[in-house]
Amino acid sequence: MRSTLSLAALGVSAALVAGCGSAVTPQTQATDAGQAVTITNCGRDVTVPGAPKAAVGLSPSQTELLLRLGLADALVGQAQTATAPLSDDVAGLAAAVPVLSESGPPSREQLLNARPDFVFSPTMYEFTAEQGFASLDQLQQAGVTAYVATGGCADRRMSGTVEDVFTDLENLGKVFAAPDRAAPLIEKGKADLAAVDTAVASRAKPTVAQVYLEGATVTAIGAGIEYDIIRRAGGDNVFSPRDPQFAKFFAAQITPEALAAANPDAIVFAVNGSEHEQATVDFLNRTFPDMTAVRERRLIAIDAADTYPGTLGNVSVVREIAERLHPDAFTP
Repeated sequence: MRSTLSLAALGVSAALVAGCGSAVTPQTQATDAGQAVTITNCGRDVTVPGAPKAAVGLSPSQTELLLRLGLADALVGQAQTATAPLSDDVAGLAAAVPVLSESGPPSREQLLNARPDFVFSPTMYEFTAEQGFASLDQLQQAGVTAYVATGGCADRRMSGTVEDVFTDLENLGKVFAAPDRAAPLIEKGKADLAAVDTAVASRAKPTVAQVYLEGATVTAIGAGIEYDIIRRAGGDNVFSPRDPQFAKFFAAQITPEALAAANPDAIVFAVNGSEHEQATVDFLNRTFPDMTAVRERRLIAIDAADTYPGTLGNVSVVREIAERLHPDAFTP
């Protein structure tokens, strides 16, 4: 599903931000690299005959997670590179990795020409044959294993949670015969979430609207990982899966009047850079001068890439938002 909205920015096509403390796992020798492994992904059994040696990240979020697992030497391609930058602390590791596509998923030919044995995708969209992409069946016929981020599975996109990335890390650790590389990332991520849970547990929850703005078009977010991010950060989402417009899809275009009527205490909005952030802030100030969030300057910009399924950015952005919603809870 695509619309005029840049859905890539909402994690439909398709990381911990540099400086937030996520380490890159050293590239140590994997154990049991020749052992076949079967995992369950998006309701299907996925079997790899041995640790993949030629992987492709089908978006920067997936490329970054592979890099953080110490798998730079196993990467033969990266895709959708223009949709989000890699974090500074891992970007250098991907400098020599061939770019298969920039603004959208690679075509079937582009992907297969890289001769991968494993591809890691944020959603099922990247395998849409009607769009010219390699389908799951075509990849299987070519001997390529395909893995979709848990939160991006078709049956999970509406109910995904921040903790889905831990499932991905555990599965990738098994697939690449490197559970020792995945375990510290999982442990740290869970500890970071637990710290936020403790900090906001006894505090009143401000109402929060999560939106994406492109020009004067307002898209609200009411389900999926994005919804869970606000919940974990100690916010009360004004849009939810219970609302009719989010019954089948996690995002829905709304009128400015609908946002004004919700009158949230805070607005969280995803951006693709400083210019997009400034344009969004200008629009909100100009259009909603009497809204509580605008009057009290609770306009919280987040990196759109941190909301993609299958990224440690899902964890780091929880604290980022929580610190803005509950500043007193994080005062040293």
